[in-house]
Amino acid sequence: MTRKLSPRENLLRTLRRQGYEWAPLDQGGFCESQVQAFRKRFGHDDYPEWFGSPVRHVGVPMTATCTDPRQLYRREKLPADIDFDVWGVGHSREPDCWHMTRMHHPLRGEDVSLEEIRAYPMPALSADALSKTTAQTRSIHDRGLAVMGGMACTVWEISWYLRSMEDLMADMMTDDPRATAHLDRVTANSIERIRVYARAGVDLVQLGDDIGMQSTPMMSLELWRRWLKPRLAAIIAAGRAIKPDLLIFYHSCGYVLPFLDELIEVGVDVLNPVQPECMEFAEVHRRTAGRLSYWGTLGTQRTLPFGTPAEVREVIWNNLRLCGPAGGLVVSPTHLVEPEVPWENLVAMKEAVESYRPK
Repeated sequence: MTRKLSPRENLLRTLRRQGYEWAPLDQGGFCESQVQAFRKRFGHDDYPEWFGSPVRHVGVPMTATCTDPRQLYRREKLPADIDFDVWGVGHSREPDCWHMTRMHHPLRGEDVSLEEIRAYPMPALSADALSKTTAQTRSIHDRGLAVMGGMACTVWEISWYLRSMEDLMADMMTDDPRATAHLDRVTANSIERIRVYARAGVDLVQLGDDIGMQSTPMMSLELWRRWLKPRLAAIIAAGRAIKPDLLIFYHSCGYVLPFLDELIEVGVDVLNPVQPECMEFAEVHRRTAGRLSYWGTLGTQRTLPFGTPAEVREVIWNNLRLCGPAGGLVVSPTHLVEPEVPWENLVAMKEAVESYRPK
């Protein structure tokens, strides 16, 4: 098939539901054993290129402002083998476990004062953040690909990684001023980052905070409305003030049906990952068709690891048919491609989108 559009143009038309030339596929992230298996087959690690993903990811460089993160943990004895991220959150890892870690929360504890929260050493944007992000974006655009800026842990997740989920939930439920101070500081950092992405000219920004569990929301809609919705809206508005056509991709695992209308209200364009084990894509589409696009829908709890190649293809075709010729769906696994996913199912995923023709 001779293609008239670049992968970037085709993706953006799909996400704006303006019709598309071919169904976009994003293969998602591979766990380390899948990367090794891919390397053994093909002699390289560039699996996004092999699967034909139309997007590449960039990050805003940040630097830690605390030179010794261990000093942040006066309330906890840390294990010797621990990694710290740029926020100062400690991560203990099990062997061969790449994605999930045991987190250590530097602001955990009822005795953490408001002054400690206000003085916590948040990471700072690197001095060359804009120039580096702009250069990366231009380089990717020159290849005909779209650019997504990553800041998937936007407000809620970064905040509880630092404070602990239990303590932050308690702060929010009791109107504790520590919740306001803490969430505001994290929001300010996210506003700085989205402004860099917008100035750099990225096509999409990946926001997100897991607010769903397997079959229920993680918190009430009322609690989300009060504490997280206005901060999410402020971040999106800050990016759109610089780049009005910036597409907002929002990630939350789990059951998020109660939040959909209000996510759209604050400016979300694309919902990810739409886990079919948690909510049916047909129901999500019925509620939001024409107002929202979708990125995901191929379940990694059942279909991709345990279905047949024929079942993988049929799920993909059904979801593409549901969205119709205007588009609105980027086919992708709903989470990390774990070791139990057979190669045949990944090939079936690729073949399904390549053989599908919008009518």
